[in-house]
Amino acid sequence: MGYAAAANSPLANAVHELKSIESVGVFVQIPVRTEFGNTRSQLLEKLGAIYSKHWILSKKLGNDGIARHYAARNGGGYTLEAELGIAPNGYSEPDFLGWEVKQYGVKDFKNCRSLSPVTLFTPEPTGGFYREKGVEEFVLKFGYPDKNGKAGRLNFGGNYSSVKSYHADTGLQLRLTGYDFESGKITDLNQGIVLLDEHEEIAALWQYTEILRHWNRKHAQAVYVPSLLKSPPPQYRYGPCVQLCERTDLTLFLKAVATGVVYYDPAIKLIRDSAGKARIKRRSQFRIKHDNLEKMYHATEWVHIDAQDS
Repeated sequence: MGYAAAANSPLANAVHELKSIESVGVFVQIPVRTEFGNTRSQLLEKLGAIYSKHWILSKKLGNDGIARHYAARNGGGYTLEAELGIAPNGYSEPDFLGWEVKQYGVKDFKNCRSLSPVTLFTPEPTGGFYREKGVEEFVLKFGYPDKNGKAGRLNFGGNYSSVKSYHADTGLQLRLTGYDFESGKITDLNQGIVLLDEHEEIAALWQYTEILRHWNRKHAQAVYVPSLLKSPPPQYRYGPCVQLCERTDLTLFLKAVATGVVYYDPAIKLIRDSAGKARIKRRSQFRIKHDNLEKMYHATEWVHIDAQDS
């Protein structure tokens, strides 16, 4: 809900007198229910309780609210979400009390910095050949046979950066259109991040308006939590040092794309069975090295959380 009031009105004066209210981006967030309290302290308290549990068997929370064992090795995020009571979903909404929760694997908790890139978000293209003709036609045109020799499988992958040329396997390159590189400002909201072929045809487009909606809603407040993995069976332990990131905006993200700090790293697959039926796996992801993560926010802080009784 939103309401506009004159700066010197009784309502505006009452808001200015409120104590301990939180800011999200350029907005002041007024809790509707007083039991919400300070979401930052509640988040850290909950993460402290999870840290106190030490090793947690890998699991995934179902839509019915029941956590079930999860055997695959990508269960670090699912297990943390289950501990927080978050069911996996594809909505562009924060995870826990307005905070986007991101888990990443580390070798130990001494450094707490990931050796692997961080996936910032996974938006589907909103235009171009991908959208107009569909994912199957897109992979048939721009994909390549599986490099491990798996029969009946075409892949669309690779690293696409705005500072690189055409990709050797797909013939596409990443570019920003409708964007002024000197000022760092958008000049045409109808354009966006694009994959172009050698004829300057748009293979995929992420329009600025959709990126803005997705990025600001998901990343206004984010926490990055390190984890360790041991198996069998797969178990996870979540670290005592977490990175809190706040106050982002689209200009930071686009600048990072323009300079190659953020890159597109898809994992799209088209698999045909013996009967010729196609199965498609979609994953369009924008990633960044963990050491560059601070460039995405106006405020970042490493916080050591205390162990809590769970």
